[in-house]
Amino acid sequence: MAWRAGTLTAGGAVAASLVGTLVLTGAGWRGGAVLAAFFVSSNVISRVVRAPARSDAKGDRRDTWQVIANGGPAAAVALLGLDSPSLGLWAATASLAAATADTWATSTGALSTTPPRVFPGGRRVAPGAGGGVTLVGSLGGASGALLVAATGALTGGDPRLLPAGTLIGFAGMLVDSAMGSVLQGRFFCAGCAEPSEWRVHRCGSPTLRVGGIAWLNNDGVNLAMTALAAALGAAAWRLWAR
Repeated sequence: MAWRAGTLTAGGAVAASLVGTLVLTGAGWRGGAVLAAFFVSSNVISRVVRAPARSDAKGDRRDTWQVIANGGPAAAVALLGLDSPSLGLWAATASLAAATADTWATSTGALSTTPPRVFPGGRRVAPGAGGGVTLVGSLGGASGALLVAATGALTGGDPRLLPAGTLIGFAGMLVDSAMGSVLQGRFFCAGCAEPSEWRVHRCGSPTLRVGGIAWLNNDGVNLAMTALAAALGAAAWRLWAR
């Protein structure tokens, strides 16, 4: 359905189906509800509020790597639910709360009347620049994390998951911003005089690296962030809910 609606590429649809199958296998309908909260809300808010395009970014349709970066860690840790249902739900919820917070922050940040600032550091950047945060976007990200965490807490019958998932999701969003501003590869096309996320610009010309790690792109940053959130969710379960 998402492929027909134009929100996923064909490869992205296959990857999303695999993610959904693994989440349902490991965490059951509770995990499926959490995944739906992330997937549906993120697609809706991305369509309702158009975020400013990142420098030479991919198109609007999520591809295979974007789906894996956002949902892959949640699918992997959900399988922990085969041994401990609550552990699988906690870890998957935390990971998807972080993915949701990042998506909501990007979209709602477009409504900000003040320019974003780099986190950390506070330097002003253009809308859509990697690592830029706004108060409006941060509040939107917190709301997205809260939605997913609340879904996990309600379906799992464990109110402790609500604050844990929300805090981990919000923290993941901040980590994503910090990695985007410091570690993600940043390039520049001299011919077009435009910034880019890629070694080859959309015009076909090689770009010059101006900062960050050359091989680390936005998908890599998102994957690292959602994996970290999954690990924090598992740690929180061991500390508070085991």
